[in-house]
Amino acid sequence: MTAAPDAVLVLEDGSVFRGEGFGAPGTAVGEVVFNTALSGYQEVLTDPSYHRQLVAMTAPHQGNYGVTPHDAESARVQVGGFIVREASRVSSNWRARATLPDELAGNGVVGISEVDTRRLTRHIRSAGAMRAAISTDVLDAEALLDEVRAAAGMSGADLTSEVTTAAPYDVAPPGDASFRVVAYDFGIKRTILRLLTAAGCAVRVVPAATPAEEVLATEPDGVFLSNGPGDPAAVRAGITATGRLLTAGVPTFGICLGHQLLGHAVGARTYKLRFGHRGANQPVRNTECGTVEITSHNHGFAVDADSVPADGPFGRVTQSHVNLNDGVNEGLRCHDVPAFSVQYHPESAPGPHDARYLFAEFTALMARHRTTRSAR
Repeated sequence: MTAAPDAVLVLEDGSVFRGEGFGAPGTAVGEVVFNTALSGYQEVLTDPSYHRQLVAMTAPHQGNYGVTPHDAESARVQVGGFIVREASRVSSNWRARATLPDELAGNGVVGISEVDTRRLTRHIRSAGAMRAAISTDVLDAEALLDEVRAAAGMSGADLTSEVTTAAPYDVAPPGDASFRVVAYDFGIKRTILRLLTAAGCAVRVVPAATPAEEVLATEPDGVFLSNGPGDPAAVRAGITATGRLLTAGVPTFGICLGHQLLGHAVGARTYKLRFGHRGANQPVRNTECGTVEITSHNHGFAVDADSVPADGPFGRVTQSHVNLNDGVNEGLRCHDVPAFSVQYHPESAPGPHDARYLFAEFTALMARHRTTRSAR
């Protein structure tokens, strides 16, 4: 077996972690973050919300069950780089079609293994997520640090144009369509589309910058605002479109970035979290009924709950969900327009299925709105 090349991970505060390269050779620069999921590395790798991020997995062994096209959440690996304690060179699963190293190599993504990910995670938790670089080419830490500090940060970055679809496309339900939904692709995951269609929705997926007027012209039963990467405050086109959709009274459901855009549209602010929420085990309390859900997360920004207006441009808005670990806002409910959103990932890819009821809640909202509209 060919010896693995030397590799180095350098953080913008000067911290250095040395290890072995796997996947593609080269240099990757981005924001270093960590994910606490025990499994589901392929869903993590292909989630567009991780675009331009260097993801460290806290579970020590990654790649043992290989990768399969059926588990991919998008058409390619989206992470900027991958950081693990140990990368399995072989896979043992009947569904596997490639190994983890081969999948990274085929997508041109640099990985580093044999890193003390426990030490790295503890450092990020105390110092915060920051710019970093992985390299198998530049092993001089000082030279690589110069590249890191010259790179753009995540704050102020609208990355939706780099992950969205180039043209609209349709996804049909398995049976007859009960609802027509337009889904804004800010970096949408395939499992979201599977659950929308399983709920009886015929889905039209549109590019991130699509004007609301084009969407309204199709007279949809509802609009879905997807997850995606970057700073929500910088996604001005998305915020404007969301506001116009709310003005038109179209039932709207947002998750992750879509939740944050809804927050901006109703008059709230967002802010960057110190190290974000990324994993499949975040406890969230539903403030409307008191139940607790274990949920899947991937976000570095959050809605400032204190900035949500009691009576803003779209009437009353309340916090519907809250994170039990740190009190961060996890959901919004609009009471005077048909809209709601959650910060976490109810499609659970990867993660538990506690929050999948939200897709049924969306179809119920569309059905009520249709009945009300017909009665007028």
